[in-house]
Formats: sequence, C-alpha cells, structure tokens
Amino acid sequence: MKPLVLCADDFALHAGASQGIAQLARQGRLSATSAMVLSPRWPRDVALLRELRGRIDVGLHLDWTSEFAMQAGHGLPLGAAMRRALLGGFDPVGARAVIERQLDLFEAEWGAPPDHVDGHQHVQQFAGIREPLVAALVRRYPGRLPYLRVSRVRAGAGERLGVKSRVISLLGANAMKHIADRRHLPRAEALLGVYDFGGDTARYAALMDGWLAGAPAGGLLMCHPADAAAPGDAIGAARLREHAYLGGTDFAAALARAGVTLVRGRAPYTRGHGAT
Repeated sequence: MKPLVLCADDFALHAGASQGIAQLARQGRLSATSAMVLSPRWPRDVALLRELRGRIDVGLHLDWTSEFAMQAGHGLPLGAAMRRALLGGFDPVGARAVIERQLDLFEAEWGAPPDHVDGHQHVQQFAGIREPLVAALVRRYPGRLPYLRVSRVRAGAGERLGVKSRVISLLGANAMKHIADRRHLPRAEALLGVYDFGGDTARYAALMDGWLAGAPAGGLLMCHPADAAAPGDAIGAARLREHAYLGGTDFAAALARAGVTLVRGRAPYTRGHGAT
C-alpha cells in the first residue's frame, strides 16, 4: 500500500470546518489537520481534536492573509502578500515575531508542539517568512522537529498543472526545500489537491482519482472540508462537496483502487526530507 498524508486545512476557520474535519478524522478519512490559531474559535474548537490525539497529526496553519490576521495587525490581502514576497520579501524580524506568536497560541491550547507547519494560502514559503520560520522551529523543538509542507504542486494522473498550481510552486517551493534540508528539518514535498474549487462532486471525485494515482509514496494531499457553510466563506460550496465525498463510500473505494493508505507524517518524513 502506498502511504499518503491527507491533511485538512483551515481547522477553526468556522464551526462547520472544525466539526467537519473532526468528524472525518474520527472516521479515519484524514491523517492530519492544520489549525488557524488566530481564530477566536481555536481555544474552544481544539476540544474536538483532543480525543484524536495520537491518531492524526495536528499542526499550525501559519496565517498572514485571513481576516484573523488582519485583525491581529499583520495581515494583508493575498495579492499584496504575493507582491511583497516577489519584491524583496517580508521583513524577517517582523515575520519572526508573528511566527513566534502563532506557535505560542498553538502550544497554549494544544499543550504540545505542532506535528507539522504549513501556511494559509501557502505563505509558509514566501520570501522573508520561510527563513525565520525554519529558524524558529529548529530553535524551539530541537528534540522533535515538526515536518514542514513544501508546496511544490504535483499534477494528478492525467492532469496538467494550471496557472494556480505553477504560481504556488514558484512562490518559494525550491527555496523552502533547500532551507529545510540545510537545517535537517523533515519536510513533505509533492503537494496534491490544488484545484479551482469549482465543479460538482463528480468532478472532485475524478480529481481525487487522479491525485491518488499520481501521488508518490509519502506525498501530501490537502483538502478543505466542512460540514456546514458559513457566511462570507468564498469556497463554502466546495467545502461541503469535499466533506460529503471524503466521508462517503466512493472515497473508500478510491483509496482501495489506488492502493493508498492514509498515514501520519512522522513516518515518511523522519529522515529530514520528503517525497521527491
């Protein structure tokens, strides 16, 4: 069986996201989730994850672009964050303070270091953020380094990489890989699950078939499920479709067809590098 980490992003974004992710994890349909710790829901929704401790990876969804980041004072729209990353990068001193605060908020509620770190809209690998992030993780957790998502997008079987996928990869995947390897930080490479959030459940099922077939051993597939919509959630309809599919029999059959087993990331990423 081919090992694959399936990570649900955006835990604590809203009630539907937290509840939907916890439900899928209890079913064994996820092996990881990443939390938005700037959300006011994080201190209460974390209770949904405590019963899952040791069964799934729980990590930090580093945030610079959500409404929570705006309210915290360091946030900016994705387009502006991308321009800053491309035109000189973020101020690493200021970025370090933001990173440390989010790690503190994670630990305060979870009571342990994150199993992994990724980023909301892939900010973890933006210039000026990736360097202080790796430095902070190495300093804080020398005995048990979290694994890091490298958002180098891999196409599924029969799929071509679109503009969105190429842009995500170009905004720092190679640099993040080299920095992580230099500091011997475990990393998950070969990111799958990127799409435009459009279409119906049949389209998502077809995309999933391609991702599972094309995933390398130890790859990481991200998803964004929720069991209820929330006002203002731009991808709310896609979250509902993903939740319905991942919780159903069709997904179980797809895993079996592809010979994929869902695993936590500590196993495939303990050697300081991920799938290539």
